[in-house]
Amino acid sequence: MELIIEDWGMVEGQPIPVKRFSLKNNQGMQLQVTNYGCIVTSLEVPAKDGQLADVVLGYENLDKYLGGHPFFGAIAGRYANRIKDGRYELDGEVFQLETNELPTSQHLHGGSKGFDKYVWNYAIEQQDDAIYLHFSRVSPDGESGYGGNLLVTHSIGLDNHNQVHYNFKATTDKSTVVNLVNHSYYNLAGHDSGSIDGHELQLHCDYYTPVDQQSIPTGEILSVKGTGLDFTQPTLIATNRAMMADGGIDHNLIVNRKVTEGEYALAAELYHPESGRVMTVLTTQPAVQFYNGFKLSNKPWFGRNGYKYEACAGMCLETQHYPDSPNQAHFPSVRLNPGQVFEEKTIHRFTLR
Repeated sequence: MELIIEDWGMVEGQPIPVKRFSLKNNQGMQLQVTNYGCIVTSLEVPAKDGQLADVVLGYENLDKYLGGHPFFGAIAGRYANRIKDGRYELDGEVFQLETNELPTSQHLHGGSKGFDKYVWNYAIEQQDDAIYLHFSRVSPDGESGYGGNLLVTHSIGLDNHNQVHYNFKATTDKSTVVNLVNHSYYNLAGHDSGSIDGHELQLHCDYYTPVDQQSIPTGEILSVKGTGLDFTQPTLIATNRAMMADGGIDHNLIVNRKVTEGEYALAAELYHPESGRVMTVLTTQPAVQFYNGFKLSNKPWFGRNGYKYEACAGMCLETQHYPDSPNQAHFPSVRLNPGQVFEEKTIHRFTLR
């Protein structure tokens, strides 16, 4: 395992220097991460012919990230995904958050200055077979409207088995809500290879949470059978996309936990036939948000080497708790109380077929 640390700039008003960390394993796979927003900036993975390709969407410098982006590779929090009307109640106290998603007027991904906009402290753990970067910060009581001082550690690691690890831990001094995800956009053909429609996807999810016109769960839990969300068998993304309004998929699917590895459940398998690359997602989280990137063309995003990311240039598989869980008592709880530890883990395993 190799590790290189580079100075990557500063963010105005934040005293911690921005660094970029390059991790390389003994199979030639390379992961680049920055402590600004815990962003995965690059992930080079070999194909069956041995050629490396960068399989995540992103930028080559800090200034581009500071200029704005649709959560390329970043942490989303304190509450990832949406909360209805930006409101939740705990023990009789109402918390009003920012309603920062303009099309829906809902709270999204922690607000306009969520966890993705901060420079995090870091510590490095070097093992014989893996390197972990432990990013940490305290989100103070009242930040973005949330209650409680929340101590968060987000660990990102690479091991010699071509696995990327995304681990989260958090504690609080006041009851609060927490939902943390990594928001990388993947294209196993390479970030500059056009649409992900030609990928095959299998989701180990039999049910989903339908949403209203503001993208908020209705509270129902429905079967995926007969819908464009039925990826229970390996399915070409383009095939199911054609069944969805506007070709858009941005839905929360419930992991069925039928196949497990220890504490992890198999959530998803993504396959790109031409390169032979396979990405397997294992998680302790109860659900995964599959977003096929259909909204990427809403703004001009120019990634590494000036490549323009059009609609469906990349897709997200965000392991998570359900959207709007603070307002849906029958959803798995996202409440964190003093004395408790929030802990969730996800592995993205890369193999060849």
